[in-house]
Amino acid sequence: MPSTRKLSKRGAPSGPPASWTVYLLRCRDGSLYCGITNDVERRLEAHATGKASRYTRSRLPVKLAYAEPQPTKSAALKREVAIKRLTRRHKQAMIAAR
Repeated sequence: MPSTRKLSKRGAPSGPPASWTVYLLRCRDGSLYCGITNDVERRLEAHATGKASRYTRSRLPVKLAYAEPQPTKSAALKREVAIKRLTRRHKQAMIAAR
């Protein structure tokens, strides 16, 4: 039975996503990259192929180091900002605690 959800211009289902995720990637040079997505697998694939971020494109390969679900995009953006403000030491501790 076909889906009755409307599709966006890109062909993806429109409307609110089920959930958002804040994630940290560990890059080849050991640096950490923080971002948000509503589809972790798709975003990791985009990072791996160099199509997601200029920062990670030059630091491939990247590995998922941390992921934290958030209920809304707004909450995910706020958490992303909070994580980016943390020191590297605190980010490492957060990763280790998971």
